[in-house]
Amino acid sequence: MLLTFPFLFFALAGWVNAATPGRDRASLNTGWRFARFTSNPDSLSYSTLKSWILPVANDFIVNGAKHQVPSGTAPGGNVAYVQGSFNDAGWQSVDLPHDWAIVGPFNAPGISGGMGRLPTNGVGWYRRNLSMTASDVDGSKSLFLDVDGAMSYAAVWLNGNLVGGWPFGYASWRLDLTRYLKAGDNTLAVRLDNELDNSRWYPGAGIYRNVWLVKVDKTHVAQYGTQITTPSVSSTSATVNVVVQVENLGNATRQVDVTTDIYPIDQASGAAGTAAVASIKSTTVSVTAGKKQAVNGSVTVTNPRLWGPAPGQTPNLYLAVTTLSATSAGGTKSVIDTYETRFGIRSITYDANKGLLVNGKHVYVQGTCNHHDQGAIGTAFNFRATQRQFQTLLEMGSNALRTSHNPPAPEFLDLADTMGLMVLDEAFDCWSQGKTSNDYSRLYADWHEPDMRAIIRRDRNHPSVIAWSIGNEIPEQGSSQGGSEGGELQDIARFEDPTRLCTTAMNSASENTALAGAIDIVGLNYQGEYGAYGAFHSKFPNKMIWGSETASCISSRGTYLFPVTSSNNAGYNTPGGADSSHMWLSAYELGNPGWGSSPDGVFVAQDRFPFVAGEFVWTGFDYIGEPTPYGGNGGARSSYFGIVDLAGFKKDRFYLYQARWRPDLPMAHILPHWTWPDRVGQTTPVHVFSAADEVELFVNGASAGRQKRPGASVYRFRWDSVKYSPGELRAVAYKNGAQWAVDSRKTAGNAAALRVTVDRASIAGDGRDLAYVSVAVVDAAGTVVPRAADTVTFAVSGPGKLVATDNGDPTDMTAFPSASRKAFSGLAMGIVRSDKGKTGQVTVTATAQGLTQGQVTITVN
Repeated sequence: MLLTFPFLFFALAGWVNAATPGRDRASLNTGWRFARFTSNPDSLSYSTLKSWILPVANDFIVNGAKHQVPSGTAPGGNVAYVQGSFNDAGWQSVDLPHDWAIVGPFNAPGISGGMGRLPTNGVGWYRRNLSMTASDVDGSKSLFLDVDGAMSYAAVWLNGNLVGGWPFGYASWRLDLTRYLKAGDNTLAVRLDNELDNSRWYPGAGIYRNVWLVKVDKTHVAQYGTQITTPSVSSTSATVNVVVQVENLGNATRQVDVTTDIYPIDQASGAAGTAAVASIKSTTVSVTAGKKQAVNGSVTVTNPRLWGPAPGQTPNLYLAVTTLSATSAGGTKSVIDTYETRFGIRSITYDANKGLLVNGKHVYVQGTCNHHDQGAIGTAFNFRATQRQFQTLLEMGSNALRTSHNPPAPEFLDLADTMGLMVLDEAFDCWSQGKTSNDYSRLYADWHEPDMRAIIRRDRNHPSVIAWSIGNEIPEQGSSQGGSEGGELQDIARFEDPTRLCTTAMNSASENTALAGAIDIVGLNYQGEYGAYGAFHSKFPNKMIWGSETASCISSRGTYLFPVTSSNNAGYNTPGGADSSHMWLSAYELGNPGWGSSPDGVFVAQDRFPFVAGEFVWTGFDYIGEPTPYGGNGGARSSYFGIVDLAGFKKDRFYLYQARWRPDLPMAHILPHWTWPDRVGQTTPVHVFSAADEVELFVNGASAGRQKRPGASVYRFRWDSVKYSPGELRAVAYKNGAQWAVDSRKTAGNAAALRVTVDRASIAGDGRDLAYVSVAVVDAAGTVVPRAADTVTFAVSGPGKLVATDNGDPTDMTAFPSASRKAFSGLAMGIVRSDKGKTGQVTVTATAQGLTQGQVTITVN
């Protein structure tokens, strides 16, 4: 089966905090008061609020009956925290996005290692004032609260009135505040409720994504109200079909004119051009009070700049500006709403034998899975933290992301659009059968349809999104129930977006299960490494197949254990794979937890089955929670799966993937380090990761042998008989007979100083931008001391603050906000945030007892 879907996409409208004619979208992130309660302070619960919250989902219900608003008085109105008279001066002052649990401490009561040992549980209340003018509430406008994500079971009151809420912590949702607003001060209160055992990983806690206030005419473009597709796309033209949903929340039928103009976006500046490249002529439509009306239009864009994934293609974008105009009773025509939509023009082909084609060009999926936390700053979304992760993955050669196991923040997709990363957008970790006692299975019956539709309507037009994943390792995947539930979710996705295919990540379902037969794209978690690709391809010769989750290699950065297995793939518990007394896992990057594989083992399967479209490695970055295999009592805090550790330091595995995914990059990488005073004369294997044809290894100047590129099923150069003696390792890599790349490792002396560097010399003074300050413990010659564990203390002066520290050690239980942190394998990290509205020089100083301090300066613009 060859499925080609050419189409034009849009990103989330209103993606900037700005006013356009007829519409204002303002951030509500500042000025909140917050309090967390470990026991219920208000006698409320989702069960008491449910019947009042369910009607909020009505716009996203097509298959079932709509929910009716109950009669009588809504609950919660008598709770003190929703009242304007309540004195919250004793509460914490916070800005959003906010993750209340990330400050710690670790080992919170009742929180398992799987959830990261941080205090996510409890009831959290947020309060804020909204100041309205008389014109805001004169009846001509609708005012909406848009919440990009709140963890979880959110309920919202305005001036003591229950407005609604949304229970799924990863959902984005909207509430209409209009009827409860008044001129002057208004009290907005949000209640969240996180139970124990509500996740298998660290979910975070709080209003952890952005919040907006949207002011717009009563007749306006509805939420997620543009859908743009094309029947054909080529390098010379694209026929653009635009559907605009016009919503009339007024009391009378309204006639409006609808136009859409399309502008190119400059890739360097991100600014839209001033001249439209195409326009859809004005259409007049009559919209009944209280209803929506779809308006269809079409236009051709000539010589379109196509969106494609980096590095082989360019992620070009456009801006569509939809304008609604109306004529007043006095005969004056004016703009009543302007709705901006970023998009990209591109086509996708899902080919069962070739894999994925973007704009007709084969693109092998070199993806990673990632959870939504951003290390030491937690789940509170930060643009720079996400951008930094994407930059690291692109450097490695990755071109795709899987949002494990939930929809991401809207800005995550904006960044993916801009940077040219493909996205597998995942909805759920479970359906009706749960994995933990308080997970999404409790919501599935009432919420799977509105959640699925909301996710797709929000994200369906991002050019970066290449497929939908309806679930991950679903417990019912092997039963007929899995087939029926999966079929329903896929039908919803097809209804909302007929341009993309769906997948689900199956870790145990065979090719003979109902779910495997129902799903569009076969997604296999780990089964492919052990030969299942062939069985599924034989059963479904017309379906594209990919590794929706691969590898699960586990390691501690910079920690090398002996003996080293001669295999290219071994369980972590083989000799030399683990040091359980310290909870360390060997960084030779060969160990797995039993269900997975080393990267090398995955590569074997990929080369054996070239029809496979690619993979999503578990995981790009370490994440909080799931510290396999040390998640029990007294265990670790964060995972070992990452190619990059929790602090953002690259593990050796990074270079193994880089050699595979960027074969034209001149690169050689040696492991292990070469400072082993306790191993003189002992066998200390040396491995080199490179895409070279040949590599020669020198030990203290003497050749240990020149090796040609290994044969089939071997993806690293290995010298397994090297005896340690202090000095220097040097690897010289050759391509086409010429020297191509060189790497070396030197024996370090005693720790003497701290070397401090920063990822960027300047940051924005917006109160959100971050600088990542790396500290290396070095000897007198500047060589990193690879087993140094000195305590490093950070101090910051100037218009910035130290917000967190880390070292990438999954066992370190020091709270993230601590200014002092032990180095792990010689490295530590400090994260500095700018002060809002200030400029100048920030000086970061790192000190450690007995070592020369290090310092770096950051300019705040």
